[in-house]
Amino acid sequence: MVREALRGRAGLTLIELVVAMAILAVLAAAVLPMAEVTVKRTKEIELRRSLRLIRTAIDAYKADHDEAVKQKKILAVVDDSGYPESLEVLLEPNDWGGLFPYKKRYLRRIPRDPFDQYDQGWGLRSLQDDPDSTVWGGDNVFDVYSQSDGIALDGTPYSSW
Repeated sequence: MVREALRGRAGLTLIELVVAMAILAVLAAAVLPMAEVTVKRTKEIELRRSLRLIRTAIDAYKADHDEAVKQKKILAVVDDSGYPESLEVLLEPNDWGGLFPYKKRYLRRIPRDPFDQYDQGWGLRSLQDDPDSTVWGGDNVFDVYSQSDGIALDGTPYSSW
């Protein structure tokens, strides 16, 4: 008797399909905002990593310059802070007048700002600029920052990182 009742029912009813589609729609609506946050969080991690990499390279360049001056491998120049003149200097090999037995590079490439939508590049500050300056003095590169107007997930602007 049960077999005879099941034989006439071969597929799904319209109500069952509508309920299944509603459940899928609710799940999709919950997943999309989480995916957007995940993408933003990934870009923020990449921005922090890029800033750390560039800043570490700038500090290593300065330390090597000071060591080369200290060991008298290069001559100290008046008004030379020891910081690189541009980010591109960090890409060029330098042996600091024989301080190293090889030519040292500080970066393989300049990392890209993941939030840079208009190809503005990194914001630069020289040693003589104010700590929160948005205009580069052009003398040297003491610090870098993101020029993005975006706000991070923690509520801070990317340009303050």
